[in-house]
Amino acid sequence: MDRGRRALLAVVCGVAVAGVYAAQPVLEPMGRDLGVPAGLTGWIVAAGQVGYLAGLVLLVPLGDVIDRRPLIAGHLALIAVGATLTAAAPAAWAAFAGLATAGLFAVVVQTAVAYAAAVSPPTERGRSIGVVTSGVVAGILGARAVAGALAEMWGWRSVYAVLAVLSLALAALVLAVLPPEGRTRRPAGYGHAIASLGGLFGQRFFLTRGLIAFFLFASFGTLWSGLSLPLADGPWRLSESQIGLFGIAGLAGALGAARAGRWADAGRAAPVTGLALSLLVLAWAAIAQLPRSLWLLIAGIVVLDLAVQAVHVSGQHLLTAAYPDRTSGAIGGYMVFYSLGSALGAAATTAVYAVHGWAGTSLLGAGFAACALAVWATGGRPPAGTADRRSPATLRYSHEH
Repeated sequence: MDRGRRALLAVVCGVAVAGVYAAQPVLEPMGRDLGVPAGLTGWIVAAGQVGYLAGLVLLVPLGDVIDRRPLIAGHLALIAVGATLTAAAPAAWAAFAGLATAGLFAVVVQTAVAYAAAVSPPTERGRSIGVVTSGVVAGILGARAVAGALAEMWGWRSVYAVLAVLSLALAALVLAVLPPEGRTRRPAGYGHAIASLGGLFGQRFFLTRGLIAFFLFASFGTLWSGLSLPLADGPWRLSESQIGLFGIAGLAGALGAARAGRWADAGRAAPVTGLALSLLVLAWAAIAQLPRSLWLLIAGIVVLDLAVQAVHVSGQHLLTAAYPDRTSGAIGGYMVFYSLGSALGAAATTAVYAVHGWAGTSLLGAGFAACALAVWATGGRPPAGTADRRSPATLRYSHEH
């Protein structure tokens, strides 16, 4: 995995996740054009997220059955199909079908992470995961900015037309540039991979990392799903374009992902997780100052995104080391916790803000972060029988917990 191949996989992740989030800044024109009532436009985004959740369970385990390189290319091609259907949709039902399809195959992100882990030597696994994961951060932020600009120039349909072209081009590049995995033994069948995924949920180590992710991204979702409410209200009363600029501070998360990978390779994944979760709690103290200071808010956002990505990359590194024969299933199962936590944060933040304002929202986000820290403190060892295949990061985690 040289620098160019890591960068290619990061772009794959960015484009794939953009297919899920690109609708957010263009909900109003999409809903109006497709005849979706204003109160139901949220389902435009939800369609992609529902597809994504289904893909985590049904598609990601395929990476433990067949070569991930053609799987990545195939999923990108099918994202292009979904994006094309959305761009050409004559009615709402067609757009929902296209968005759900693009979301279903957006789980190519997890397959790309598993591929990067599988073809990297143990001493560089964390670095590869960090670089590839940084593409997700850039994709989420870039989708909001680029989609708004494209929609303003050529209409919302151009957003999905561009995504379709990019997905097809990346599918071709993946087949041309990335090497095959070269697995040394024949993997089990798809049914076994699905059953194996279910078995992970009964293992304490996996549940520990999953619950950390659940509370981690509940805290993350609390911020990003609720931030526009106080910024649009007094005393700031910022416009939508001004509020969107705060997402630039989230680019720090991409830098954090790459650096966290290096720390994981050095065997510091476990202590980095604890330190990052502690910083996450403290970040909310700065974020809570939003009604009084935008500079403290920005500082809090930077710290929060760095902490989230450090924990996220460290967790994936430990899981791929602990479950080397089912890395796709382990990452897919882990991301189920991610999705559920994000949904909880998004749903809870608006309800709490309506009753208790930004102070209540900040306490909610800090509370989720504290829960993640408490779960980390309880520990959880990798499963028996994997000691000889674990990386230094996983071994150190086992000793310390």
